Amino acid sequence: MMSRLHSAGTMLVVAATVAFASPLWAATVVSVVEDGEGGSAMSLKLDPQTVKAGEITFNLKNDAVSEEHEMVVVRLKTADEKIPFDAKKDRIDEDKLKSMGEIGDIKPGATGTMTAKLKAGTYLVFCNIKGHYQAGMASKLTVTP
Repeated sequence: MMSRLHSAGTMLVVAATVAFASPLWAATVVSVVEDGEGGSAMSLKLDPQTVKAGEITFNLKNDAVSEEHEMVVVRLKTADEKIPFDAKKDRIDEDKLKSMGEIGDIKPGATGTMTAKLKAGTYLVFCNIKGHYQAGMASKLTVTP
């Protein structure tokens, strides 16, 4: 009789462990791939581009051969908000936007991770190294309720 109770207790612990380890409670993951070299077109791709509000983990991969990149996440007031770009510095003026965090200075071939709690809305994900935003390193992320 004792072995049956012990087995039932063990099964309950295993079931609880599996339930809490399931993706239901895990952060949503967005894969971010940055690519491009100085003087040519650059890209920043998000997969997926739409997620539900909550904990979002960004897994960044720099696919460039020789170019260092970074990733900045900012919340936009509206989906079509004008991005404050400083032409003299050839960069976005981050001080005029609501930053949700960043991964800085990722060497070619390297990876980085960042997690942020995001509410419903539109977010801009971009590289703000001089000239990279203008070269195409930006993408919008839609967060639904």
